[in-house]
Amino acid sequence: MTAESFAPKSDFIRVLQERGYIHQASDLAGIDALAAEGGLTTYTGYDCTAASLHVGHLLSIMMLHWLQKTGGKPVVLMGGGTTRVGDPSGRDEARKILTLEQIEANKEGIKQTFSRFLSFDEGGNGAVMVDNAEWLTKLNYIEMLRDIGRHFSVNRMMSMDSVRMRLERDQELSFLEFNYMILQSYDFVELNRRLGTRLQMGGSDQWGNIVNGIDLGRRMGTPQLYALTCPLLTTSSGAKMGKTAAGAVWLDAGMLSPYDYWQFWRNTEDADVGRFLKLFTLLPLPEIARLAALQGAEINEAKTILATEATALMHGAEAASAAAETARKTFVEGTLAQSLPTIPVPSAVLEAGLGVLTAFGPDYAKLVPSTSEARRQIKGGGLRVNDVQVSDEKAVLRSSDLTAEGVIKLSFGRKKHVLLRPE
Repeated sequence: MTAESFAPKSDFIRVLQERGYIHQASDLAGIDALAAEGGLTTYTGYDCTAASLHVGHLLSIMMLHWLQKTGGKPVVLMGGGTTRVGDPSGRDEARKILTLEQIEANKEGIKQTFSRFLSFDEGGNGAVMVDNAEWLTKLNYIEMLRDIGRHFSVNRMMSMDSVRMRLERDQELSFLEFNYMILQSYDFVELNRRLGTRLQMGGSDQWGNIVNGIDLGRRMGTPQLYALTCPLLTTSSGAKMGKTAAGAVWLDAGMLSPYDYWQFWRNTEDADVGRFLKLFTLLPLPEIARLAALQGAEINEAKTILATEATALMHGAEAASAAAETARKTFVEGTLAQSLPTIPVPSAVLEAGLGVLTAFGPDYAKLVPSTSEARRQIKGGGLRVNDVQVSDEKAVLRSSDLTAEGVIKLSFGRKKHVLLRPE
């Protein structure tokens, strides 16, 4: 029986099914039955490897949102402990070991994201945020080996995708990383004991780790635990969701402006509009069906609504409206919108001359990831300064290039713009 053919009794599974969130489930009927009873406590874990989550995390966050909206209790697990080890899933090399101070700073940055999607009111089905450092850092190594490690088969661990793929590529897998799945499995058991958590959700790359947690729970005497994963999204052209030429699409406004966030969604490929409206907005399904059916130039209306709705969820309605208005002035009226992302440049740098490759690169505008990519885009006619195509990769920007508004407008393609402002 597939997720599409299953007839749910609970609102939670019905919403996830209708909107396309379900990829794998250990026992969909069992999860549905628990959700129908009410109060299903569910967790998703987020390691603190960066100061912000990115668009790739949004699917699981939206699943927690719909869980709470339909009566379930969301648990957000911060990986203050597991981040010290590093998840090998989907990677060819070990993650960089972060200091405890870096992990704590990242954790504080990540926490702010969830208040946009979840209610943390006490009592009832108010969301809870916990940190696995609470219990993982207190484990005695010998006791852990005897009480937890004895339940794991090295043979089975070697067959897990995160381990097998690394070894098949002759990439080193450290003993530290090899322990990650044990720690994540134990998180599930510990959260069941502390909060009555019965379901773990995550991306499909976490399937093996989650199923290990279910098995460990069975061996350590918990009630039946369950797994539910969402797909790892790619666009219709095959690109990884949330990756752009300039890097990751961060959720934190300090790392990616609400305008750039809005533009990311506005640039959605035509074939993805309906799917993304279901996954990343709260719009009713009949309205989504109407928007997804638009053809030709009219599909731009749906893209604008997708961008505004998704940005409002993450950054608030005011920021979303401002981003939409900036885009309208920039693209429809052709005026220079002062609310475009602005990068300060020391006046002395412009007096001396700022190379155009450097200006577009990661040190300033961040419109391209490197000077070599800037060079390639210039050859293809993709970069403009003050709406004039750049043809010379050795061109230098100076104070004389400032517009009447006191800025230099850099553009990558038709839809990505940054203002350089001297300070």
